[in-house]
Amino acid sequence: MAPDDGLQVRTARNEAIFRDVNEALRAGHWPGDEHAPITFRCECGRLGCSRMIDLTAAEYERIRANPRRFFVAPDHHIPEAERIVERHDSHLVVEKQERAGRIAEATDPRS
Repeated sequence: MAPDDGLQVRTARNEAIFRDVNEALRAGHWPGDEHAPITFRCECGRLGCSRMIDLTAAEYERIRANPRRFFVAPDHHIPEAERIVERHDSHLVVEKQERAGRIAEATDPRS
């Protein structure tokens, strides 16, 4: 396995775990208030990250509609495994590429 392939695998697996945590946070949100902020966990692949990101349920659902997309803190982008598709003040939306993208799709809890 090439070093950058190993990084993609680790990053994708770590981010899939954080995505599962955020799915549980979203499921516990009071229905009907889609514009109230919910505090989610940064979905980056960095070990030990504890950054929190506020998104509305509607913003979260828009990102989650693509199983290769995750939201991360602005300085948590990992260029070897993902590309930036959106920039916001509080977060980036990144899309997993190559092997990391395939892992993201395979581990998507909504598939």
